[in-house]
Amino acid sequence: MSDRTPTIGVLALQGDVREHLTALATADALARPVRRAEELDDIDGLVIPGGESTTMSKLAGVFGMLEPLRAFIRAGKPVYGTCAGMIMVAEKILDGREDQETFGGVDMIVRRNAFGRQNESFEAAVEVAGIDGGPVEGVFIRAPWVESVGAEVEVLAEHGGHTVAVRQGNVLATSFHPELTGDHRVHAFFVDMVRNAACGDPGRI
Repeated sequence: MSDRTPTIGVLALQGDVREHLTALATADALARPVRRAEELDDIDGLVIPGGESTTMSKLAGVFGMLEPLRAFIRAGKPVYGTCAGMIMVAEKILDGREDQETFGGVDMIVRRNAFGRQNESFEAAVEVAGIDGGPVEGVFIRAPWVESVGAEVEVLAEHGGHTVAVRQGNVLATSFHPELTGDHRVHAFFVDMVRNAACGDPGRI
């Protein structure tokens, strides 16, 4: 693992950007917002935040970010998607708009708003494989869940019988929002993924 402090961007088209910047900084990364394609050249990894996935998809198209983000992921750069970000790294979406596009990266089918609407949001303790120190507090806000995964996808956590955290190679995704709690262990885990990638070791759970 590299000792260099990684630079990690947070896609700042829409969603809870500030909270991720704070969590990444707490986890010993240099964190910066990313709004333009050329800024992808200056980062070691990227967080795709929660928000509204259809809006995020549209804005990525408007700002010319769709193909650069897909290329970033195909190049093996580490990416972490939370909630709407999980939807954006899925290969297929259920209950999305017909014209909704994703960045891809994880061979999974994700159902939007699977845990209910805004007023059905909740918090729950979630055991996540690879995260030491006991369960993390998961904040579920109009959260998706994973309907199915391909053979290369590692299921890291389940809640209520549904998959809520996965990893495929250098792409990590959770249904819940760890950035909205004071527990930054998931972000620290992602920062370690970025460090490992920087020294050519993708690591495994």
